[in-house]
Amino acid sequence: MGLGNPGPEYENSKHNIGFRVIDLWCRDLGLSLKSLRFRAKHIRSAFRGNNIIFLCPLTFMNLSGESVRACADYYALETNRILIIHDDLDLPLGRIKVVRDRGPGGHKGVSSIIRHLGSAGFCRVKIGIGHPRYGETVENYVLAPFYADEKGLAKKAIRLAVNACELFVLEGVESAMNQINCQNLVNKEEKN
Repeated sequence: MGLGNPGPEYENSKHNIGFRVIDLWCRDLGLSLKSLRFRAKHIRSAFRGNNIIFLCPLTFMNLSGESVRACADYYALETNRILIIHDDLDLPLGRIKVVRDRGPGGHKGVSSIIRHLGSAGFCRVKIGIGHPRYGETVENYVLAPFYADEKGLAKKAIRLAVNACELFVLEGVESAMNQINCQNLVNKEEKN
């Protein structure tokens, strides 16, 4: 379940990186999110023998929990089988962290999900977006596109996040944590 805000004005914002991960993964699989059930774009499909529900809430970020809860209830999903993909200000761009059973860390979309599920027992792929460089407010920063010199690194981070999601599905959260949390795309960029 990728987090973001609906509408073309938010499409390329840092806050919508969760949507972009789901879109890329679906594109890789030849899928498109069509159904509008659960106040979300979603599709149910198979991935290497596993049933998956891809979901992007259309409730706006701060109400993401409404959509996630409706989907979880409908499909009787166990909380620990839910993977939320979202931006994280406290990680630099180029870092991704897979976690489980954590608090919201100030992320209002995650807060909404915890509140609606009544638990923080789900897993997450947190994608670093870093902090504002030019004195922007946090709100303006997360709702803006990446800086011009960050766009290539952001694309690589989105690709790595798709890899993290695949590992979660195929090998479990521990394997995803072990393989993804140690990677730093910034270091790889500097070596090239």
